[in-house]
Amino acid sequence: MAGTNELKGNIQALVFDQYGTIVDMQAGLTAAVTDFLKKKGWDDEPHRFVTWWRRTHFENSMIDSLSDGPHTPYREIGQQAVSYVMDRCGFSYSDDEVRWLVSEIERLKPFPEVIAALERLAGTYKLAILSNGDVDMLKAAKPHIGFPFDHVISVQAAGYFKPHRATYKKAAEIIGLPPDNILFVANHAFDCIGAKSCGIPTAFIDRRKRPFGHTPYQPDIIVKDFKELADVLC
Repeated sequence: MAGTNELKGNIQALVFDQYGTIVDMQAGLTAAVTDFLKKKGWDDEPHRFVTWWRRTHFENSMIDSLSDGPHTPYREIGQQAVSYVMDRCGFSYSDDEVRWLVSEIERLKPFPEVIAALERLAGTYKLAILSNGDVDMLKAAKPHIGFPFDHVISVQAAGYFKPHRATYKKAAEIIGLPPDNILFVANHAFDCIGAKSCGIPTAFIDRRKRPFGHTPYQPDIIVKDFKELADVLC
C-alpha cells in the first residue's frame, strides 16, 4: 500500500460512489418498504427483501455491461429487478408500485457522519460523485444529500455500469485530472477494484468489517467511516 503522506501529496480530487457509500441504501430502502411489505403479506424481515432486490439489480446491471449493447438506464434495470423479486414472492402489484419503489432510491439520506466529513475534505480537495444512477435520479437525489459536490457524474456518460473501466476513465476525463491525482472512495470492494485497475488510488470504507478479498487491486486506504477518512486525509 502506498504511504499515506505520499498519497496525500498526489491527490487533488476525491471521487465517491453514491449508493451505499454516501447514502445508506440498505437502511433507507428497508424503512421505505416495511409497511408496503406488510400489506403484501411478506412474513420475513424487510431487509431480506431489499437485499434480494439489490442483488438482482446488481446482477442485471453487470449483465447489461458485459453484453456490450446499448446502455440500459439504471431506473429501468431497477424496475425489472423489483418486478422479478415480487414475482418470485407471489405478490400482485401495479406498475405504479414498481415505479414508486425504485423512486425511493432518489430519497436516500447520507450516513450520519458523511456531511461533516465532506465539509472538512472540501477545504483541500475537489469532491465528485461517480454513480451507477441515471442523470435524472442523481439530480433528484441532490436535495436529500444536501452537499454541493463539484461534479455529479452518472455512468451514462460512459455507457457502462461500474466496475467497467470506461466509467472511471470517463470520470477522470470530466474532472480533468490524471488517474493518479484522484482518490476513488467506495464501500464496495468491486468498485475499488474497478478504479484501481485503471490506475486510480482507492479508499475502502469498511463499514461492515468484512475482508476486502484476495485481489491484486488492494485499496490504498482502509477506514471504518468518513470521519476516519477525513482524519487521514486532512
